[in-house]
Amino acid sequence: MGRPLLNRRLDGLGTTIFAEMSALATRTGAINLGQGFPDTDGPDEIREAVVDALRGGFNQYPPGPGHADLREAIAEHRQRFYGHLGGQTYDPDTEVLVTTGATEAIASALLALVEPGDEVIALEPYYDSYAACIAMAGGVRVGVPLRPPTFGLDVAALRAAITPRTRLIMLNTPHNPTGSVLGRDELAEVARLAVEHDLLVVTDEVYEHLVFEGSHIPLASFPGMRERTVTISSSGKTFSFTGWKIGWVCASPELVAAVRTTKQFLTYVSGGPFQPAIARALRLPDEYYAGFLADMRRKRDILADGLEAAGLTVYRPSGTYFITTDITPLGFTDGLDFCRRLPELCGVVAVPEKVFFDDTPEAQEIGRPLVRFAFCKKESVLTEAAERLATLRV
Repeated sequence: MGRPLLNRRLDGLGTTIFAEMSALATRTGAINLGQGFPDTDGPDEIREAVVDALRGGFNQYPPGPGHADLREAIAEHRQRFYGHLGGQTYDPDTEVLVTTGATEAIASALLALVEPGDEVIALEPYYDSYAACIAMAGGVRVGVPLRPPTFGLDVAALRAAITPRTRLIMLNTPHNPTGSVLGRDELAEVARLAVEHDLLVVTDEVYEHLVFEGSHIPLASFPGMRERTVTISSSGKTFSFTGWKIGWVCASPELVAAVRTTKQFLTYVSGGPFQPAIARALRLPDEYYAGFLADMRRKRDILADGLEAAGLTVYRPSGTYFITTDITPLGFTDGLDFCRRLPELCGVVAVPEKVFFDDTPEAQEIGRPLVRFAFCKKESVLTEAAERLATLRV
């Protein structure tokens, strides 16, 4: 054929780094600390709830917005954990939408709200689906780098990135891949700028229950933000059932209607028998959430200690289940080359962060030596990975 087959908006995206590194792990038998999925299932009672749903008639299309009980559980969850902040009471009938994971929620929101040529600001490094979804919407991505060692928000850079063409800010906190958690002052500045420039904000809050230092504060709780924020979260990271792909949107009726208009032409609906199980999961007692966090903190420290012993510079995360490292103390300079060689060097797979930065000299300079490791694995696996990584110093 005389013309390229792939839509030019997606030119250069290709296969995700996660697919490449996971295939590398399979081919070499290395320990896969690249892709962020647990190697154990979540609570047995939630898994059994799916079995009950399968046998109880939840096998046909669920309602377009999601099962009513799940939407009610999502609204209860927002009120339970963030009601004290104000503005976090959502009507389950008009302000909650169930999606096929957070990924579809993000795609639906950006496709619904971004016109071709609109600028979308994203904190970089950013989850790779942000770039793809902005491109599919015809938007123009504008990166605001988070820099080591703190990966805090550069408010001046954010302010400078806003132009008359800016439509939306894509905000991720707790932040993947750096593990930073934006604080109250940083979020207040984002809110102030959004109100001042009449911008929409889409927030990816899937790691909301994985905060080790500080606390997660929803941007929608700040003055003027409830009506202009699309809040997105999901069940996969909190309950360790990533394959179920149950996510959700909380927003004003007008924003939910816009997102739903796009979502209905993507998957329409999904996850029928999983939805009642996630409703039950969201209502688990506080002990579950506290135990989950304590378990992940312990795993974070096992891997962080091992990475430090291996000689890498470790930026111990305040949230998520990823650790960002700098490989230059080991004599390496390029994270992609390092990650492609790592399975044969010591039998471990990680992910280079340079692929999560824009292709500009400044952004690539920041991202080139950074490598991400996931610690959502069994402690025995993390200990074995740490022992293998220690051989890098030999």
